[in-house]
Amino acid sequence: MNIPTDKITRWIRPEIRALSAYHVPDPGDCIKLDAMENPYTWPEWLIEAWLETLREVSLNRYPDPGARQLKERLRACMQVPADMEILLGNGSDELIQMIALAVARPGRVVLAPEPSFVMYRMIATLVGMDYVGVPLDGEFQLDMAAMGTAIEAHQPAVIFLAYPNNPTGNLFRADDIEAILKTAPGLVVVDEAYAPFTDASFLARLRHYDNLLVLRTVSKMGLAGLRLGLLIGAPGWLGEIDKTRLPYNINVLTQASGEFALRHVEVLEEQARMIRTDRAALLAALEELPGLEVFPSDANFILFRVPAGRGQELFDALKERRVLIKNLSGAGGVLADCLRVTVGKPEENEAFLRALRAAL
Repeated sequence: MNIPTDKITRWIRPEIRALSAYHVPDPGDCIKLDAMENPYTWPEWLIEAWLETLREVSLNRYPDPGARQLKERLRACMQVPADMEILLGNGSDELIQMIALAVARPGRVVLAPEPSFVMYRMIATLVGMDYVGVPLDGEFQLDMAAMGTAIEAHQPAVIFLAYPNNPTGNLFRADDIEAILKTAPGLVVVDEAYAPFTDASFLARLRHYDNLLVLRTVSKMGLAGLRLGLLIGAPGWLGEIDKTRLPYNINVLTQASGEFALRHVEVLEEQARMIRTDRAALLAALEELPGLEVFPSDANFILFRVPAGRGQELFDALKERRVLIKNLSGAGGVLADCLRVTVGKPEENEAFLRALRAAL
């Protein structure tokens, strides 16, 4: 059925019509190194134990609305301070949306450095807020002069800071984030999606800043299929943000699977250690290739710049060789000619390197 254009124009907000839906490419038969996933599956014994756990789940009943057992398991595994609360979301995306909904009013601003996680801008638009992006400097660090000017001019209701940053992979200077916490008029959300691959965190600083919230996810730990994120912060903030949460947002299978997986967190932690080791090897191998500028990473991916004007060409050449990575070259600015590869298994990393060498 064709919907008349004038009806769509009349009822769909213009800022929504201007958006493009979040696109996830079909990898086909490619080696999938584009989505920052943990490439490792569980050992067979753990899969069998998990399936036994699922036999006890009652699908005819609504889940625990507060996901209490899962929260307590997350609190222990992630060493959440005892006086801080946890709020769960269907992925960290839902939590970003809940934060924005809680503070949204016409004319209010969401602020973030750019480039960074695309959902900060998209969700701000979805909830009717203004979005201000502040360009990073040439080393992918926060431009503190520009950030200070933007904070003063726009008085943002919320500032999002990915730590490590996506898609650049680096950590912002902790002193710079603390300076922002001291001057920001509203909330500052430090998004620690890639916490398994770095030793840096702002969790311990939650007691020191009353406008700080920390966002985490289990996706990068190897549980991306669960779609489970957590927001950590003072009960006063989370109690208000929780009012935007739809009922039963964490389903019974996610609750049971998440609680089970975190009882065996040592398996996930060992996988993260392997990825860190493989990241170092992949980084070193990329640095040996001629014509590439390779950037340091505290995440499970590596950003690199190819010779000028060759980003799309090399992305296509890799895909023809059945290796799918992320093409960021079209974004321009500090991402001009940049590609991003997720750290895979050693054999996947080697296949990527062979394909890249051939394409270069």
